[in-house]
Amino acid sequence: MTTMQPPTDPPASHALRARSFDSAAAQYAANRPSYPAALLDAVEEAAGRSLSGAKVVDVGAGTGIATALLHARGADVLAVEPGDGMAAEFRRGLPHIPIVRGNGNALPVADAHADFLTYAQAWHWTDPARSVPEALRVLRPGGALALWWNTDALDVDWIAAATERAARFFGVDIAAEKRGAVERMERADPSGRLDFTRRRVRWSRRVPIDTHLANIGSHSLLLVTPEERRTAFLSEERDHLLNVFPDGIVEETYDVLLLAATKP
Repeated sequence: MTTMQPPTDPPASHALRARSFDSAAAQYAANRPSYPAALLDAVEEAAGRSLSGAKVVDVGAGTGIATALLHARGADVLAVEPGDGMAAEFRRGLPHIPIVRGNGNALPVADAHADFLTYAQAWHWTDPARSVPEALRVLRPGGALALWWNTDALDVDWIAAATERAARFFGVDIAAEKRGAVERMERADPSGRLDFTRRRVRWSRRVPIDTHLANIGSHSLLLVTPEERRTAFLSEERDHLLNVFPDGIVEETYDVLLLAATKP
């Protein structure tokens, strides 16, 4: 089981992985996990205010998984997304929510516009030297920057075993990468201008094996892998998973890492 983490690739490879989602936007929308209600509760608690009625800018919105949850909480949401394919899928699924093209390094949003600036699985694609000043520019005084990621619960035996299989297949120490990724996440603002609080929220979902495999296949590590090799990995993974989940229903377990800070 693999989740999108801050890449350690060279810049060219990083850019390739960042662009890879456009070719799999429909697959991403249909199979990626959402987030639990407890996460948005934690966002509100950290910010000291409700999302209901708040102006929220959701950056790196992708196909709108987090945007839809924010809107359902009563927020007035503006989505920002750089990718053609992802933005098109967003518009198909959420035609009633405005979306503009852009990224966190240069937000197409007015100064002091937002009560909340949110990044779901997206902050690590930015350059904090640029995205932190942009966040401070766009947020109102007292506004909150909230960053979160679904991360694998590696203390769950089958997830740890799946991670080891992926590491062997791709020749990457994925567990070490993920530990390092979490450490980098927790240093979201190297400048120290923002004082982040940290929360973890565990949750799970039960999905058919095909959904689980399609979820895995929508991550950048798989998307930039040649099709024949990707297909071979997913076929082998199906066989392993059927040994653990003979009824064909996989229980995916996640720890959502939330980092939240308010603008002075």
